[in-house]
Amino acid sequence: MYKDIEKILSPDIIRYDEPLKAHCTFKIGGAADILVTPKNIGQLKETVSYARERGIRTVIIGNGSNVLFSDKGVRGMVIEIGPGLGGAEVHSADCEYAVIRAGAGALLSRISSLARDGSLTGLEFACGIPGSVGGAVLMNAGAYDGEISMYVTESSYLDTDTSEIHTKKGDEHAFSYRYSSYQNENVIILSADFKLKRGDKDGICEKMRLLTEKRKSKQPLEFPSAGSAFKRPADGYAAKLIEECGLKGYTAGGAQVSDKHCGFIINRGGASCDDVLHVIEYVQNTVFRLTGTVLEPEIRVIGER
Repeated sequence: MYKDIEKILSPDIIRYDEPLKAHCTFKIGGAADILVTPKNIGQLKETVSYARERGIRTVIIGNGSNVLFSDKGVRGMVIEIGPGLGGAEVHSADCEYAVIRAGAGALLSRISSLARDGSLTGLEFACGIPGSVGGAVLMNAGAYDGEISMYVTESSYLDTDTSEIHTKKGDEHAFSYRYSSYQNENVIILSADFKLKRGDKDGICEKMRLLTEKRKSKQPLEFPSAGSAFKRPADGYAAKLIEECGLKGYTAGGAQVSDKHCGFIINRGGASCDDVLHVIEYVQNTVFRLTGTVLEPEIRVIGER
């Protein structure tokens, strides 16, 4: 199926039978048939056109911080939006505000640091989020009372059906809790504009320091995970409900409900996709049986089952 791919795409952006555990923060997953990491928008367009013209199934990933790959891997093509599509700069500025335009492959932590260095406030909450800009916009990522939707004014995307580039502005994103309109569209996010207010650099640095310390003390950062395993329910907090149901430390194979923060499912070593899915299902069933609350997973599961 891919015999002619290197005639069209640069060989240095192609990997065959690539282990996906190397492309996610969970460190779990089988191999992708083929993984392509475009270094610029031109290569991304060529990759998308190649797959579309040959009817090849594609999966789009970023930094892999909110995904769980199947142990059986992914059939078809995985397109990784990485550092090559991760440029960032202060795009416009005035006395009170500035706009950072960031490529989808840029890490949120980098954008948060860029804002800090420019004495721009708003993205302090993002300093410890391991995801990239594209994924953050897609799911309206947030932490510690901050959300991406509070600062994104505009974004651009590639329509994978036509290879045309378009723009969304303001309310067109339809942001809500862990949601944007991109989740219902066959597109690839390319960039986002963050409008940030000027602030006191020392204060920004101190807030980031405090949030970093809080994360280290409260979250199991020493183990691979995909971050929060469940979305926040309407009537409380997932971690609190899980702990109250006696599920702290619940283990299946190498997967475990963290005893440091019950909202995290961690890979203690050698965990499989099935291990994690078993823990997710067991937690959901137990919490529903004991409290009547339905926990919705925040982790995106990708691949053969």
